[in-house]
Amino acid sequence: MSITITPQALAWFKKDWGFKSGDSIRFFVRYGGGTSLHKSYSMGISKAEPNEIALSSTVEGITFFFEQDDMWFIEDKSMTVDFNEALEEITFSFQ
Repeated sequence: MSITITPQALAWFKKDWGFKSGDSIRFFVRYGGGTSLHKSYSMGISKAEPNEIALSSTVEGITFFFEQDDMWFIEDKSMTVDFNEALEEITFSFQ
C-alpha cells in the first residue's frame, strides 16, 4: 500500500489550495459520490494535523496521509492522486 502524488497533482495543491512545505493533508472518506472501490463513498481532502496516521507520503515537505479510521476505504490497495487538466480536478486511482 502506498500513496503516490503526481507532479501535476502536487502543483495543483500548491497553486489552488496554497499548500506548502510543513503542511499536512488528510485524505478521508465522504459519503456520496463514488469510486472504483466503493459506489456510495468518495475521497475528501482537508488540511489537518495527523492524529493516528496509518499511511502517508511526503512530497516536497508536504505530508499526505490517511488516518487509521479511513483505511477500510482503500483496503490493501495503493492510491495515485493525479490532476485531470480537462476537468480541472483531482482524480484518485487505486491499484
